[in-house]
This record gives sequence, structure tokens and C-alpha cells, in this order.
Amino acid sequence: MGRNYKQFSLEERCEIARLHADGQSLRQIAANLGRTASSVSREMKRNSGVQVGYKPAYADDLAWGRRWQGSRLARQPDLRQAVLDRLAMGWSPEQVSGRLALEHSAFSISHESIYRFIHARIASTKDYNWRHYLPRAKSKRGWRHHSHKPTGHIKDRVSIEQRPRYIAKRRQPGHWETDLIMFSNHKDNLLVAQERSSRFVFIARQDGKAAQPTVDRLKAWLAPLPPSLRRTLTQDNGPEFFFHHQLNPLGIQTYFCHPHSPWQKGGIENMNGRIRRYIPLKTKPDSCSEADITALAARLNSTPRKCLGFKTPEEVWSAQLEALHFKCESTLPLPRE
Repeated sequence: MGRNYKQFSLEERCEIARLHADGQSLRQIAANLGRTASSVSREMKRNSGVQVGYKPAYADDLAWGRRWQGSRLARQPDLRQAVLDRLAMGWSPEQVSGRLALEHSAFSISHESIYRFIHARIASTKDYNWRHYLPRAKSKRGWRHHSHKPTGHIKDRVSIEQRPRYIAKRRQPGHWETDLIMFSNHKDNLLVAQERSSRFVFIARQDGKAAQPTVDRLKAWLAPLPPSLRRTLTQDNGPEFFFHHQLNPLGIQTYFCHPHSPWQKGGIENMNGRIRRYIPLKTKPDSCSEADITALAARLNSTPRKCLGFKTPEEVWSAQLEALHFKCESTLPLPRE
């Protein structure tokens, strides 16, 4: 149960001023009013003027001036435009709030205030287009039920139970997750691979769910990377990953989630949800070109993430590459004279 607070009335403020002028202590004033001493102390500190001290009418005006006067987004057009512009780019309210704070912007607002503003606009105007400013375009808050499809068996698969536990902490770069996203025809797909620590993502079109094109694409992405940036790959039990063992010569150890447990590769599942904001399940394959997919990957990699301290995946990934390059150069032998 929460506490119930009662504002001081003008009559009580007059009594506080009179008793204070008579030299009574805070506890004595509180006892006369039937209030706690902390409430009286807080009232006098917050509503006293530097010049005039505690005056009932002045204190009452200060208290009323602090009362809620509507959403800041409704009252401040510049702030509202700055927030809506970022929401229109596909950022979540939490990303907008965190990035503004990270940039030390003149604008600062909590993600809850953004959510309340959007839902208040939907309720007051009955215009459900406002919901498209939110990541999942939901007009009401809450979780939706998700069903799980049965998965097949992959020969020689290594269970995620055998994956070292430190990988789950996402502190070491080079650990990847991958998955497929279907278009409306359930034949064309997007292959997605995400690095766990930086959340940097690769996306490419895939025709069908054949295993060989899938592993070939993964090799094209991961083979050029330094060994320390291609350590492991976690995937689900779909037939598109039957040839996972072809990645092992690259030094990549592959692991598989338990059946019906996509949450065990939660990073890529989260990224799939972000991609679905731009490419819903009903999207036709011919409506997305290769250039569109490349632009989407660039947008996702340049979107700030709360888990990264509101840095972007591209910023963190670039820092990892730079740190690795510096380490390699620092270990080179000095040239002989």
C-alpha cells in the first residue's frame, strides 16, 4: 500500500506562520496541526522566500505553481518535435530519453512521460496513427502471447548447456547469434547475425531456407574478422543451420538452443523484433531491395541502445576494432636500426 499525502491548506499555512512567529518548534507546530514534523519542515523549506521568509499567501502560490499543468510534451513544442522526430526514426521512448541525456541536451524527459503522452493522444483524439510512433505500434501497453513452433533435430549439435557461462555476461567480444526472418511468402528470408557484446548486426536476403547458402553467407561475414571477433555462434534448431560444422575450421564453436527456447538467444530475438518494426511479417519480398536491407542494417547499427549506455552498436563495434588494432600494433617487434 502506498502512502496518501494531503496538501497543506491556506488556513494551515496561516497557522504555521503564526505559531512559527510565536517561537514554537517544528514538533509543537506539527502537534497543533495534527501533522508530522517532517511534513511541516518540508513545507517551510520548499515554500519560504529568501527575502520574505515563510508567508502563507506566498507559500500557497509557490505550492500551486508546482502543481502538474499537463504533459511537458504538450506544453513544449520544441521538446515534442525533438522527441517525435526520433520516434519517427524507429527509436524507442527509452532510447530517445537515454540518448538525450547522454548528449547533455537542453531537452530531457523520461521514457514514461513519452509513453504517457502517446497513449494520452490516442485516448483523447481516437487517432490510432499515434501508435506508430511506438516500437511495436501497440495502442495499449502489455505483453502479447507468442506461440512456438516445433523444431527438428540437427545431427552432431552442441547444446547451449555446454557453452561457457562467461559468454552470457556479454563482456567478451566475438560471440554471435543468428536467425532467419521470413517474408509474407514464407520462402524468402532475411538472415540476421548479431554480435552479443556490441549488438552490431549483419542482415542479408536469403532465397529459401537451404543450409548451404546460409552457412556460406555466415562465412562471408565472419571469415574476414580477426579470430578474437569470431569465437562462437549460437542458433536455433532450424534446418537452415544443418551445415553449422563448416564454420568450425574458422575457429568458431557453434551452439544450439533447446527446442522451443528462442529466449536462450535473446539478443537476436530482440533484434528480430526491431527489424519487424520496418519489415512486418506481411511484407512482400519484392518490396525490399538489397539497398533497403543495407540501409536498415545501417539504421539499426546507428540507433542508441540502453544496454550500451545509449551508445550505438556501431560506436561500440568500432571501438572494439580500434582496440584490437592498437593491441596488434603494440605487440609488433621494434624495427632494427
